[in-house]
Amino acid sequence: MIKGINHQVVELCDTGNEYFEKAILFVKPEYSGLGEGKLRERAQSVLKEAGHPPKCGVPEQKKRLGWLKLTLAGIAGAIISAGICLILTRI
Repeated sequence: MIKGINHQVVELCDTGNEYFEKAILFVKPEYSGLGEGKLRERAQSVLKEAGHPPKCGVPEQKKRLGWLKLTLAGIAGAIISAGICLILTRI
């Protein structure tokens, strides 16, 4: 753990990721009194969570299915409307 001029910093050299060699996390002032072990433990859990996709938002596959359903509903509506028009013009 490093104490800077304005911030306390936790530097992790083992990120567990092939793309990133280090992670630097700035500790909120209200938590700077925690021990170094606790801060490192929380930092490691943050890095593990960062490797997973966010839980909020709509996944891309659901977005595509939404557009597909909307498109199919529009096509079905157009076919039904055309059928009704053909029936009404024959009467």
